[in-house]
Amino acid sequence: MPPKASKDLSYRDVLDKIKKRDFASVYLLMGEEPYYIDLIVDALERSVVKEENQAFDQLLFYGADADLDLVIASARQYPVMGDRRLVILKEAQTCQGNKTQLDKFASYVAQPNKDGVFVLAFKGDNLSATSAIMKAASKAVDKVVVFKSPKIKDYHLAGPIKDYCSQKKIAIDDDAVQILIEYIGNSLQKLFSEIDKLIVGAASDAKRITAEMVEENIGISKEFNNFELRKALSVKDYPKSLRILDYFKRNPKNNPSVMTTSTLQTFFSQLVVAHYTPDKSDQSLIEVLQLKNSFALREIKDGLRMYSPRQSLAAISALRDFDCKSKGIGSLQNEYDLLQELLFKIFTVS
Repeated sequence: MPPKASKDLSYRDVLDKIKKRDFASVYLLMGEEPYYIDLIVDALERSVVKEENQAFDQLLFYGADADLDLVIASARQYPVMGDRRLVILKEAQTCQGNKTQLDKFASYVAQPNKDGVFVLAFKGDNLSATSAIMKAASKAVDKVVVFKSPKIKDYHLAGPIKDYCSQKKIAIDDDAVQILIEYIGNSLQKLFSEIDKLIVGAASDAKRITAEMVEENIGISKEFNNFELRKALSVKDYPKSLRILDYFKRNPKNNPSVMTTSTLQTFFSQLVVAHYTPDKSDQSLIEVLQLKNSFALREIKDGLRMYSPRQSLAAISALRDFDCKSKGIGSLQNEYDLLQELLFKIFTVS
C-alpha cells in the first residue's frame, strides 16, 4: 500500500500538488522506504526553481557534511532571481548527532520563509513525534508537509508493482509479480529498476510482463528454481523435487544451497504457524503469515493438507541438521548431497 503523508496525503497527492506548483514552505520527508522520499525530492528539484535560476536560488546540502546553522541561514534568505528559493538537506540521518541536531530547525519550521521551500530528507527511520522539530511541524500544518514512508511489507508489494507498471502503460501477470518479489526482495528501487529493464527489453508491441520474461531476464530457469522447488514440496512431488535439485547441483553458481534452505525454512516455519492458527480462512492466513500473494497462500494450503504439524516440525529439525552438517559438523558430504538427504528426510517422515 502506498505510504501516507500529513493530512492523509499519499505520495501521489504530494506529487500532484508539486506539479500544480502548490508548494508547502517545508517538507519533512522520512521513513524506511527511500524510494518515495527520493521521488518527492526529485520532483521539487525539477519544479520549484526554474532551470536558469537554479545556480542562484537552489541549494543542496548533505547531512554528513552540512553546517546546520548555514543550512538554516540559507533557507531564510530571499530568492535572488526567481520567486522562490529552494534549500534541500539530503541524507539528514547522517548528520552528526542526527535527530538531536535536527531540532535546530524547529524555530524555522515554526516560522518558515514565505518565499522559500525547505526540504529535509531523513531516511531509515521517523523523527520522533516528541522532538522539537515535529512539535513545531504539528503547529504549522498549513505550511508543512510531513511525509512518512514506511517499508512496504512483502505481502503488500504487489500493489505498488502493478501501480508502477500501470504508470508505464504495461500490465504484469500475478506470477511475474511473485517471481520479482521472490528474487529481487522488497526494495522498490531495485524492483522498479528491474521492471524498467524488462520494459526496455520487451518487444515494441508488448502489452504485459509475463513470468517467462522475468525468468529470462533475471537468470532464472523456468522449471528449476527455488520457487518451483517450494511448489513441488507443497504438494509432495518427490520426483520433481529431485529433478530440480539435480539442476541445482549442475549449476551451483546460480543456485547456492543457502538460498534453497532459506526458502524451505520459511515455508515450513509458516506451515507450523498456520497449523496452530485457529482461524484458517484465507484472509487470516495472509495476515498472520504475511503472505505476498495468492500463489503463496495456495502453497500454504496445499502444505497444510500434505504435512501434519509434527511433519512440519520434523522438516525444520532436518533443516537445522543440514545447517550443522554443511558447516562440517558431523559430515564431510558436499552441500548438494546433503540437500538430497534433506529432501529424503522431509518426504519420508511419517
